[in-house]
Amino acid sequence: MNKIGLYFGTFNPIHVGHLIIANYMVEHSDLDEIWMVVTPHNPFKKKSSLLENHHRFELVYKATESYKNIKPSDIEFKLPQPNYTVYTLAHISEVYPDKEFSLIMGEDNLKSFHKWKNYETILEHHQLYVYPRIAKGEVEHQFKNHPKIHTIDAPIVQISSTMIRTGIKNKKNIKPMLTKEVWEYIDEMNFYKK
Repeated sequence: MNKIGLYFGTFNPIHVGHLIIANYMVEHSDLDEIWMVVTPHNPFKKKSSLLENHHRFELVYKATESYKNIKPSDIEFKLPQPNYTVYTLAHISEVYPDKEFSLIMGEDNLKSFHKWKNYETILEHHQLYVYPRIAKGEVEHQFKNHPKIHTIDAPIVQISSTMIRTGIKNKKNIKPMLTKEVWEYIDEMNFYKK
């Protein structure tokens, strides 16, 4: 059975930090592929700077095109909003019954995982692959040494999409933080400049 790691994000925009983590996960764990799941507009985030879903998907597509084991996914675009991860996992497992899906998350998300909707159901049916993040707070005791939670010692990447959007707005050179294809699309479309 094919093991797929689902890496969720708004990817606004996708940057080399996302690719470093996704590539590390596929190379240094038992996952066969990583699907970059572009999440639709989140009701908790300020919308003004968020590119439309199809543009963010296009950026992820361009960024991952040359990686055979990293693929873009727009599976959440078709689900009712607001959506919860537990519903996406149920839906994707139904659509692809021949694949085994795991969640990829930063350590910061694991610290608040006990607040996720039906997190027990997620853990019952799926593995979690956690990459390190510099963040305050403690991981809940119940998640330490949990048989379904795997800590992957991926590099800590301190690049954020916010930093990139701010840089573009302030006319800074942020090219090293993006793939060439992503930078060219953003530049050509005049994204994040205002």
